[in-house]
Amino acid sequence: MHGFFGRILRIDVGACDYRVEPLDQEVIRRYLGGKGLGSHLLNQELAPGVDPLSPDNKLIFTTGAACGTNMPGASRYGVFTKSPLTGIYAESYSGGRVAPAMKRTGYDAIVIEGRSPYPVYLDISSEGVKFFEAAHLWGLDTYDAEDKVLQEVGDPRAQALVIGPAGERLVRFACIENNYWRSAGRAGTGAVMGAKKLKAIVFRGANEAEIADPSLLKDLVTRIREKAKGDAGAKNYKTFGTPVMVSILNKAGVFPSRYWSRGQADYWEEINGEALLENFRVKPRACPHCMLACGKLTSVTKGKHAGLTIEGPEYETIYSLGGLCEIRSLDDIIYLNDLCDRWGMDTITAGNLVGLVMEGVESGRLKEGPGYGDVAGTADLLNRIAAREGLGAVLAEGIKHAAPALGLDDLAVHVKGLEPAGYHPRILKGMGLAYATSSRGACHLRATFYKPELAGMIDPATVEGKAKLFVEFEDRLTVFNTQILCVFFRDLIQWGELQTLIEATTGWRYSDDELRDLGNRVVGLTRVFNVQEGITNKEDTLPDRMFTDPPLDSRKSHLTREELERMVSEYYYLRGWDAEGRPC
Repeated sequence: MHGFFGRILRIDVGACDYRVEPLDQEVIRRYLGGKGLGSHLLNQELAPGVDPLSPDNKLIFTTGAACGTNMPGASRYGVFTKSPLTGIYAESYSGGRVAPAMKRTGYDAIVIEGRSPYPVYLDISSEGVKFFEAAHLWGLDTYDAEDKVLQEVGDPRAQALVIGPAGERLVRFACIENNYWRSAGRAGTGAVMGAKKLKAIVFRGANEAEIADPSLLKDLVTRIREKAKGDAGAKNYKTFGTPVMVSILNKAGVFPSRYWSRGQADYWEEINGEALLENFRVKPRACPHCMLACGKLTSVTKGKHAGLTIEGPEYETIYSLGGLCEIRSLDDIIYLNDLCDRWGMDTITAGNLVGLVMEGVESGRLKEGPGYGDVAGTADLLNRIAAREGLGAVLAEGIKHAAPALGLDDLAVHVKGLEPAGYHPRILKGMGLAYATSSRGACHLRATFYKPELAGMIDPATVEGKAKLFVEFEDRLTVFNTQILCVFFRDLIQWGELQTLIEATTGWRYSDDELRDLGNRVVGLTRVFNVQEGITNKEDTLPDRMFTDPPLDSRKSHLTREELERMVSEYYYLRGWDAEGRPC
């Protein structure tokens, strides 16, 4: 088998035991790795109705066939589980330097089950698995935990995943962190680790999966690198990183601000990519073999936060903690970003929850909590969430619980318990479809459909033909995630390049139709999981206020409920599902 090892590692943290199982080649041929394999295993192994924070839930880690090669964009891992935030399918991905180390352990998937009676960390290597008590690490923030565990293992090749105190305390949107600032950020994967009393996982090894055609892979890498030299998107990512999106989205009137009531912020020039480069010391950082170097190692050089360094802030953090909360300075956003990273919390959900509280305070419906623009109050609330204290304990349960508990259900913006990213679906109507139908809740990354709407490939105002183009994007990005490629390569790696990559790594030749079928099959797997958990077509929608709030811009067409229902119905048809959204 090329590109893979044909082995699954199964770890029971409750019994401090592990075993290696064979992986059938036909399973790999049908689903490939990454999201395909992870979703297949999750469907196979998890019975409907399992409590996400119980020992019966599982954490499944995978990499792609090209991981560990010099293929740019392939140094990523995926984690699959049942979300403690939404109660449905969860997937999350992260870059940095962990994925190649994970691949070198010699397994195509690592399945973690059970619950330890005390805190532990794992050392996974080519030789097997070692279990260590982690009571001395419990309570450490993510930076200190990563430093300490790698120091204890003492192998310069090793890389680690960790959780922070938020994961330990089962904050339902806790992250898994690596390399300090890289996060498997959404849907609460860190809380699942915390429920298993698993503080950290270290990966190291010397295994390499044999590549089917190294020469073909080398030629493909050369072509992609050459293509990137003339690509405007690649240049923007290299120069500004994701903060470049602030200006683009604010100009388009779709930068969510003041907790989703507006599509523009008048202070956008204070928090955009240009402001980052002008006012901070910024160094580009890249994942292994990547020429985009979209990571920005940013140091605050003056003011109350002088000396603080993070990789970021990413656009999604600027939108959530800046736009939604009306925090108007990048140094304050960087400070709040650092708090979330140290605690191990998803900044998108954190910013949305704080923004909801601010809206409640502004409207007079809440007496406790920060108002818009209150940096100190926001920091205090984030700390209280991570500590599960007072109002923070309510918010730590996630928006599906917190909004009704606070009497703010009518204001809350989420789909299936997950808050949207920073692309307003009232004007970007295709993003409305994306949020409504995504398997993990309101997700922007499964198809990155903001790209064709903002780039002029299709009019944001139209719904005609939108579901068809959306399915095209979602299928290709799903195949991306079977390889676990960075979505920022979406313009550089089209269907032809995907076919070549898969052939070069695995030796298998897929036709256009076969690859599209594979994408559709994996999307169907995620839907089957959710249907078994009780999801119906009634959940494939947006919050009422997305249809009833005053217009963001009276000159632009806004999404109606009827338009969304039409697109969702067409989406079902194109997927081959029935009218209720069930795969046939």
